[in-house]
Parts: sequence; structure tokens; C-alpha cells
Amino acid sequence: MTKVMYASITKKIVMSLMGLFLITFLVVHLSLNLLILFDKSLLKFNQAAHFMATNPVIQLFQWVLFLGFVIHIILGVVLQIQNWMARPIRYERKGSSELSYFSKFMIHTGAIVLIFLVIHFANFFIKAKTGHIDEITYDQGTYENMGQLVVTLFKDGWYVAFYVVALLLLGFHLEHGFQSAFQSLGLNHTKYTPVIKAFGTVFTIVLTLGFIAIPLVIYFS
Repeated sequence: MTKVMYASITKKIVMSLMGLFLITFLVVHLSLNLLILFDKSLLKFNQAAHFMATNPVIQLFQWVLFLGFVIHIILGVVLQIQNWMARPIRYERKGSSELSYFSKFMIHTGAIVLIFLVIHFANFFIKAKTGHIDEITYDQGTYENMGQLVVTLFKDGWYVAFYVVALLLLGFHLEHGFQSAFQSLGLNHTKYTPVIKAFGTVFTIVLTLGFIAIPLVIYFS
């Protein structure tokens, strides 16, 4: 029983670290995507995309990132199955994380976000790797017109609707996941935990609205 408990704790710690690692990626990803809104020529975005696609360090990092996604997903599924199997055993008092509204649907929001990531991956990463993106020439040089691909997709109302819904679910997932990660890492404190939760909520709202703003601005412009 003790071994099982420690194994579960280890899984939660690793999944939490992977989750926090992926959150840093989302911040970088949003920062790059926002370039589309502030440069109608798409030069800055296409230059950034070109740099990301040709820099060997970033190319190596993308596989580390992919591995992080895989580990986070696998551990999330394993832990959820363990929770389902342990349901017959009830505790007299549930922990605070169990009382969280979002925690009840982590596996569901995670599954939908995974579907979205697969579609998103196919629309951008695969096309970039297989050379199925048109090029555009500026005074500064010739680049793959990744920005136009983004704009074209975000002119599709159905894709925008799906994107917005998926990002809202990602926000729900992050809202619980952010504070849960610190809890799993043992960073609980009566003074600092409320601050972490408040920061996580604000951070999630800003990040989610930032991502959602991009397709909405493009679609309605």
C-alpha cells in the first residue's frame, strides 16, 4: 500500500512539473502569435516562425516539448484510472482539490484539448514539416507564409468557434492544474497558497483571453 501511495505521488509530481513546463511554452506561443495582430504585413510573425523552424536548439527543444506533452497526458490518464479504481474507498472528509469544480472534469477537458492539439498539430506543424506552405518575399528575404495560413484558418467561422471552445476548456484545465501543481509539489502554505491560487486564476484568464482574441480579431476584421 505504501509503495502504491509513493508511486502515485511520484506520478503527480512528474505530471505537475511537465504541466508547469508546458505552461511556459504557452506563454511563449502566445507572445509569438500576438505578432499577427500588430503587423498586418505578417513579416514579424513569419520571421519568428522561420527562426523557430531553423534554429537547431529550438528544433531540439520542440521534441523535448512533445515528450513533455506525452508524459503529461499518459500520467494524467494513469492517475485518473487509479482514482476511478479507488472510488469504492471513501474518505470522511474530502481534500480541497477534490472539492474544486474544475478538478472533477480535468480528464474530460484534457481529452478535448488533446483532440484540439492533434488538429492544430496537423494544420500547422505537419504542413510546415512537409513543405506545404506558400512562400512570401519581403525586402528582408523569403519566408514560408505561416502567417497567411493562420489568417486563412481564422477566417473560417467553424474553425474559430472550435478554437474558442477548445481554448476555454484549456483555461478550465489550467485554472485547476496551476494551483494543483504547486500542491502536488508540496508547496502548501496558509499564507502563500491563496496567493498562488489567485495568481493562477488571473494568469489563466489573461492567457486564455489572449489566445481567444487572436482568431476573433482576425475573423471580424
